[in-house]
Amino acid sequence: MSPPVDPAVALAPRLPSPLQRVHDERLARRGVELWLKRDDLVHPAVPGNKWRKLAPNLKAALDQGHARLLTFGGAYSNHIRAVAAAGAAVGLGTVGVVRGDELARAERNWSLARAEGYGMELAFWDRARFRETLRGLAEPETVRGLEERWGRCYVLPEGGTNVAAARGATEIVSELVADLPDLGPGDVVCCAVGTGGTLAGIAAALPEGARALGVAVVKGARYLDGEVASLHERGWGRTFANWRIDHDHHGGGYGRVPAELAAFAEDFQALHGLAVERRYVAKMLRCVYDLAGGERLPPGSRVTAVITGPADPVQ
Repeated sequence: MSPPVDPAVALAPRLPSPLQRVHDERLARRGVELWLKRDDLVHPAVPGNKWRKLAPNLKAALDQGHARLLTFGGAYSNHIRAVAAAGAAVGLGTVGVVRGDELARAERNWSLARAEGYGMELAFWDRARFRETLRGLAEPETVRGLEERWGRCYVLPEGGTNVAAARGATEIVSELVADLPDLGPGDVVCCAVGTGGTLAGIAAALPEGARALGVAVVKGARYLDGEVASLHERGWGRTFANWRIDHDHHGGGYGRVPAELAAFAEDFQALHGLAVERRYVAKMLRCVYDLAGGERLPPGSRVTAVITGPADPVQ
């Protein structure tokens, strides 16, 4: 039997991802320095935090002899697409369980079409069944039910967040420390938060004095604070006091992009040449600009914003 494929060899990610300084008079007036950790450039099909979180899970699936990945997501899930692409690259079959049974009868949007193009089998579930299954993923009977339908498979939760994924995200900080050896007091590393895995990994790896700021992209998602704390307990056996989540910049809810937020993203692109992904990255950057110079990002702060993914090809 041939040895398992090395995901890093098969996918050849661009690591470390580049670090880019942003010069913006609006931030300079408030005494805040902004850098961009360009994780959107890691891989064209498995970008940013998707690579960070998937890499250790891909290795585990291959090492355990799995032939199939199964995961969950919404109609435009970046995670669904990334799993489909990564699975195809390393020779694993993929199944994507998509929230919304009405989508089965609709024309495929660009995101789901791309996932199918990588060979992923899509299953469309009603929202109640979708939620119930996600809540029960830790239960053996839930996994058995999935395997009765699709055979033995390595199951990833929605967004791909688990302890292995959070540990994968610590590499973001390892790379930052190499580029910014003085990373410490006065530094804030900021990322968008959908499920909490990336923020958990960043916070756990930061050097003394540095802080992590997560920006929730889901409305009313106070549960995310508990999710991050749980990942720390399960993955590191301790809690960390160096992070917090902003719950005021969700833009009205997951997938919502109000006109004001879209205008901000377009302005940022015009000034700095970065096409901004709307559902996650724009909300995170807008939060940075809104908080700059205030109590949470006081003058003298150096903010590193993790650009977790590229702009969608269709806005």
